Amino acid sequence: MAERGVDVSALPAEVREQLAELDLELSEGDITQKGYEKKRAKLLAPYIIQAQNLAPPPQYDGQDPGLSSAAAPSNASSSSSSSRHRRTRRSHRGGGTRDERYRSDIHTEAVQAALAKHKEEKMALPMPTKRRSTYVQSPIDNCTPPDSSSSSDEEGGVSGESGEQQQSPDSWMNSSIHGSSTSSSSASSTMSHGESRPPQAPQPQSQQQFPPQYPPPPHSQSQPSALAEAFAHARLDPPASALGSDGAPQAQARSRGSRVDLPSNAVVRGMSRGQSRSSMMETADGVPVSSRVSTKIQQLLNTLKRPKRPPLSEFFMDDQEEIVEVTRPDPNTPKPEGRQIIPVKGEPLGVVSNWPPALQAALARWGATQGKSPALTALDITGKPLYTLTYGKLWSRSVKLAYTLLNKLGTKSEQILKPGDRVALVYPNSDPGMFWVAFYGCLLAEVIPVPIEVPLSRKDAGSSQVGFLLGSCGVSLALTSEICLKGLPKTPTGEILQFKGWPRLKWVITDSKYLTKPSKDWQPHIPTANTDTAYIEYKASKEGTVMGVAVSKVAMLTHCQALTQACNYCEGETLVNVLDFKKDMGLWHGVLTSVMNRIHTISVPYAVMKACPLSWVQRVHIHKARVALVKCRDLHWAMMAHREQRDITLASLRMLIVADGANPWSVSSCDAFLNVFQAHGLKPEVICPCATSPEAMTVAIRRPGVPGAPLPARAVLSMTGLSHGVIRVNTEDKNSALTVQDVGHVMPGALMCIVKPDGPPMLCKTDEIGEIVVNSRAGGTMYYGLPGVTKNTFEVIPVNASGAPIGEIPFVRSGLLGFVGPGSLIFVVGKNEGLLMVSRRRHNADDLVATALAVEPVKTVYRGRIAVFSVTVFYDERIVIVAEQRPDASEEDSFQWMSRVLQAIDSIHQVGLYCLALVPANTLPKTPLGGIHISETKQLFLEGSLHPCNILMCPHTCVTNMPKPRQKQPVGVGPASIMVGNLVAGKRIAQAAGRDLGMIEDQDLVRKLCMWPTMMHQFLAEALQWRAQTDPDHVLYVLLNAKGVAVCTATCVQLHKRAEKIAAALMERSGINTGENVVLLYPPGIDLIAAFYGCLYAGCIPVTVRPPHPQNLSATLPTVRMIIDVSKAACILTTQVLVKILRSKEASASVNIKTWPIIIDTDDLPRKRPPTIYKPPSAEMIAYLDFSVSTTGMLTGVKISHAAVSALCRSIKLQCELYSSRQIAICLDPYCGLGFVLWCLASVYSGHQSILIPPLELESSLSLWLSTLSQYRIRDTFCSYSVMELCTKGLGGQTEILKTRGVNLSCVRSCVVIAEERPRLALTQSFSKLFKDLGLSSRAVSTAFGSRVNLAICLQGTTGPDPSIVYVDMKSLRHDRVRLVERGAPQSLPLMESGTILPGVRVIIVNPETRGPLGDSHLGEIWINSPHTATGYYTIYGEESLQADHFNTKLSFGDPQTLWARTGYLGFVKRTELTDSSGDRHDALFVVGSLDETLELRGLRYHPIDIETSVCRAHRGIGESAVFTWTNLLVVVSELCGSEQDALDLVPLITNVVLEEHHLIVGVVVIVDPGVIPINSRGEKQRMHLRDSFLADQLDPIYVAYNM
Repeated sequence: MAERGVDVSALPAEVREQLAELDLELSEGDITQKGYEKKRAKLLAPYIIQAQNLAPPPQYDGQDPGLSSAAAPSNASSSSSSSRHRRTRRSHRGGGTRDERYRSDIHTEAVQAALAKHKEEKMALPMPTKRRSTYVQSPIDNCTPPDSSSSSDEEGGVSGESGEQQQSPDSWMNSSIHGSSTSSSSASSTMSHGESRPPQAPQPQSQQQFPPQYPPPPHSQSQPSALAEAFAHARLDPPASALGSDGAPQAQARSRGSRVDLPSNAVVRGMSRGQSRSSMMETADGVPVSSRVSTKIQQLLNTLKRPKRPPLSEFFMDDQEEIVEVTRPDPNTPKPEGRQIIPVKGEPLGVVSNWPPALQAALARWGATQGKSPALTALDITGKPLYTLTYGKLWSRSVKLAYTLLNKLGTKSEQILKPGDRVALVYPNSDPGMFWVAFYGCLLAEVIPVPIEVPLSRKDAGSSQVGFLLGSCGVSLALTSEICLKGLPKTPTGEILQFKGWPRLKWVITDSKYLTKPSKDWQPHIPTANTDTAYIEYKASKEGTVMGVAVSKVAMLTHCQALTQACNYCEGETLVNVLDFKKDMGLWHGVLTSVMNRIHTISVPYAVMKACPLSWVQRVHIHKARVALVKCRDLHWAMMAHREQRDITLASLRMLIVADGANPWSVSSCDAFLNVFQAHGLKPEVICPCATSPEAMTVAIRRPGVPGAPLPARAVLSMTGLSHGVIRVNTEDKNSALTVQDVGHVMPGALMCIVKPDGPPMLCKTDEIGEIVVNSRAGGTMYYGLPGVTKNTFEVIPVNASGAPIGEIPFVRSGLLGFVGPGSLIFVVGKNEGLLMVSRRRHNADDLVATALAVEPVKTVYRGRIAVFSVTVFYDERIVIVAEQRPDASEEDSFQWMSRVLQAIDSIHQVGLYCLALVPANTLPKTPLGGIHISETKQLFLEGSLHPCNILMCPHTCVTNMPKPRQKQPVGVGPASIMVGNLVAGKRIAQAAGRDLGMIEDQDLVRKLCMWPTMMHQFLAEALQWRAQTDPDHVLYVLLNAKGVAVCTATCVQLHKRAEKIAAALMERSGINTGENVVLLYPPGIDLIAAFYGCLYAGCIPVTVRPPHPQNLSATLPTVRMIIDVSKAACILTTQVLVKILRSKEASASVNIKTWPIIIDTDDLPRKRPPTIYKPPSAEMIAYLDFSVSTTGMLTGVKISHAAVSALCRSIKLQCELYSSRQIAICLDPYCGLGFVLWCLASVYSGHQSILIPPLELESSLSLWLSTLSQYRIRDTFCSYSVMELCTKGLGGQTEILKTRGVNLSCVRSCVVIAEERPRLALTQSFSKLFKDLGLSSRAVSTAFGSRVNLAICLQGTTGPDPSIVYVDMKSLRHDRVRLVERGAPQSLPLMESGTILPGVRVIIVNPETRGPLGDSHLGEIWINSPHTATGYYTIYGEESLQADHFNTKLSFGDPQTLWARTGYLGFVKRTELTDSSGDRHDALFVVGSLDETLELRGLRYHPIDIETSVCRAHRGIGESAVFTWTNLLVVVSELCGSEQDALDLVPLITNVVLEEHHLIVGVVVIVDPGVIPINSRGEKQRMHLRDSFLADQLDPIYVAYNM
């Protein structure tokens, strides 16, 4: 940087001063980083030239030249040549250093000790992975550090600290360099940004710092752990963007258009179901272990293996209900042992003869008798006096305003305001005079003022809550000044904006020139103070609700009297007030009590404090003020700014009232301030902390001490004790101690006691922390307009241990937590609203903030811009910390700071953090005075609009109430169970069957139905020949293009002739023999059908394969190659275009194109007829092979015999009533399963006409399918989920347009979704609802179900009842049980019946382990017996055992003869009240999910779809999501539809929802772009393929979060 080699201490004083000014500006955000550097360089330029010749070359500092901009100004001191003197000087103003408000040396030491302890344990947390492009901060963010000072109000302040403290302890730093295993690069970066290294001699070589990019060389002393090393190297990999696993460019087809069936790492079906996939998972499927993701996950696993603090105790398992783990009370928990507390009485309130009967009377008296005496001096922005308001002026203007309010608003006959009405006071903090006049004017007019903050924009944080306050107080009029009114946001027409949630307001300007002078005879009415409300003070609750505390006239007066007595105010004194004069102490002392005692108040607005932090001290000095009213932050700022001010004296002060002295961390501010200013005449006994709350007003205040008397003692308390609500003096572990100062005695005339903060107000014991409750005439009377809440706060009658009330008098809850110490001194340790109850222990938000800020180095976050709150997740409060990150903080720094905060809080408070988030500078919602709006921040966090730039979730450490993992119980129904007929263990056996597949013998009927004689033709090839003869011109197929035009049709005879041509070509080719496999590689169309029948005619076995996607060969061609290799195909039939692709140069990049089998182009074959048409010797011969990639990534081929083909076609024909005069529309992929059967086989068998719509055409013309249904008046249509989803998402909003185009779907009687999965109820229902307007019947949509072993098990035909829906309990489902519940029950899951069971199919539900039948409504594996079941797997190696297990298996008891096929799906059968076509009660089959897909976690069985459904509901930005496990870690991958800045918002929401709804802790959250999750042609997610890509680091994720 510019001043390298310049000794700042040697510069002239005025230059040093300007530099310090500059530092302050930067620290407060009044100047950008760039501007700062520019100005600084300019100041130093003259001196650099001179110094250049003298200074030795700067020591190499490990600071990479590229990092210089990141080294913030406060870090500029890293050049080792600069002297110590300069560092101590600059540190007074250091921008981002320390906030004294949360500062205590004891605490900092404690944190360091705690962290050092962790260092020994070697905590290796994997760092999140972020896509580089994501967080390029916008230029604005880059330049403007947030207003770190603005953390005024309740939170911290400008930062900085005294020199000795700024040096991080040397030994500790170095130990961190050598011992940190967070990552080797972070070890070096700990200091490479050089916050301020203690000056030392040039370092010896071995200790030299290395730039953060590179791990230290092996000989260096800092040896990171092996993991960290791998991790560091992994960080250097090129971004995993364009390179695939083999280094080939990976053009991942992002558009969902090219649906790809991707087998994961070439697993061929052949693994027995017994070994679950987990045995394969351990090895990470051949992923190189050095890969980045794997290393990190390994690191995460190592972290998680470390024992958790609270052990999970045994857990009671109820059969119906898992209950949350209840933490058993620890016998060693400290318990209160003292006696019951006795209420503490304040001194009696003295009666002074000349005290006024009402506060207005005091003003009237001073206005008349002391008109010239000054009441208020206001300062301008530079800290110079702007105007002084005398008591005479204050009185006359207030009277004028009172007269105007009562007589001049509205008409003579009807005045707008009447006494008792509420009026809002909207005045900026810089204009106390106008506020005073307005406040006293309202009191004189007897209207009730409600002071509020000036609204800045329509979207102010908490603006609607202020609206709630105005509404509950019935405010309709607002008083303001002319200047303020001009500054309010306006609509384009110039009217004042209607603020969010506010009632309609009339605005009245109260500047003198607009007020009317009252007539001579008009006098304001000043009654003696009574219980009517005088004013309303606003108060925000923990939840963010803003309520109005009503203060009666007598309470206002009594409070002033009590303060006068306690503070010993005298007439004519001078008071300097830095607090907000609209509420709290600023109002009570600075506006009310001061007028009662004719005090001269000097009001120092907040803006002045920002410009000149010393201004209040200067005012005390100039005016010889006796009293000053400040907060800790003001002490702190004054101390920071205290430089050359030699001539200041604070000797005149008799009382320095510290308004937030009740904050436990105020001790250090008071001490430090005294330390600096004692030399300027400040006496130790004048510091008077006090405790206040809006409800109880002043609770206690320390009286000014006698000079020379010993100062009050401090309490050093044990944090552990405090967390259990018990006072224990801390002796042993000073790391977890809290030092608190007293806030003096109870107020005069008040009675106080301590009660338990929750439950009935029971008196505490003497050594117990509780809520302070006060009985006094000087307190609030109610929450205005909210009688319900009022009762619990303002009318509390404490009870003793037996529950009996201790008296009649009501107390007011103050919201302060504390205890009464020796000598009746009051100590406050926190506030109710900062209380976080975690696992029955209390933690104070302020304490956690202090611990976080004591973690060095704080180069990462802004002091005072930290929010701590708790969110309820899974039956307990979880702590969340959100902080604003500095723009120059590096990823490494932030992560390291976050992990150290976790460790520190864990050590000192013994509580785990749930989430730590860093947001960009200046983005947290602010309170009007610049503090952080906690409730609004919490709201943003919960709705996912916080937009963090860094996040760390640690659910594993803090969620300790998880149910105990389930131990598998022995299964109930086994061979020992008694079977009686069809009952098993007293229940009906869960079995169901379709209709009989009877044979039709009657020839007449055959002719009438134009059916071919079943007995004659067992083979489909014969059926085609028969149709070509009997009905040659009947059109079987019509193929449509994207425009809906029929581009190709095929009659029976045309299809027959094309099949003959292909058969002839096959027979001519030598090397292709009967019975060999032939691959058909065609786009969806009629060529495919012709080629299929050509193969049958030639006696070859067809294998249909989806052609490779020309734009994505690298991903799709290997699958084609694999099927060709596995099926040992002798030949490929395909089109001209595809021949070119197969032999192209692009193809050779991904497969070996020299070893293709024979390729026959069928586009231009000669017209030849085969010599003979082959007829198989038996119907058991194989007709075709059906290859498909399952969702688990398995490539499976099954053999379908001729008998199975005709049985299946017949079954579908009967179910759907298909015959030659019918038309159906098919929008499916024709390559496997039921889609292939409907596309190629059914029409030839049944003679109906099929209109074929290739699903790809829908991408260019969404409405193609629906308009075809309407145009051809189709009754039955078949589609896939992908098609239905396309229509739902793409056409959902266009039903009106479709209607105008004449699309009418009332003709559709059945629309069947063909799938091999649980019915997607949400999708089918939205489809029905959306297109109801186009006439679609709600009963039309249904689903089919098939599996690999049997392509069609259920299909909702024309007969049979509508599919039924049941609701099952998800918790039971995880235990493999079905418990039916009512709709809307919590944790219920709707399941739809998968369609009616096809004719000829028998289904039974079997326990997959014992292979015994199960009872009705029990969950088990679905087994099938049917004539159209596949014959077996077609695998390279004859897996006979697997064949027998999956295709020809028997029950272990009951009916041991029947051979069943195992589908591999879990489901249950339920007998319904409906009747089927035969008149019997209908048995419905419900499919729950594939066994292969289920995740076994914590001994329970989870279906991925259920977790994914929850995840998709978590945030509007989540499009699709997929889950899988890796070594018992649950990984959630979510596609982000919104902007990339939302990416990190999703992490906590996903973690929350999975924890809440599924009782699982997510291990890794991966956020990716839309289209990354692979989906196959049936619209199913290929989770295993995704898993392999994730482990091989090929996803190019936007963000990967590793939950600790």
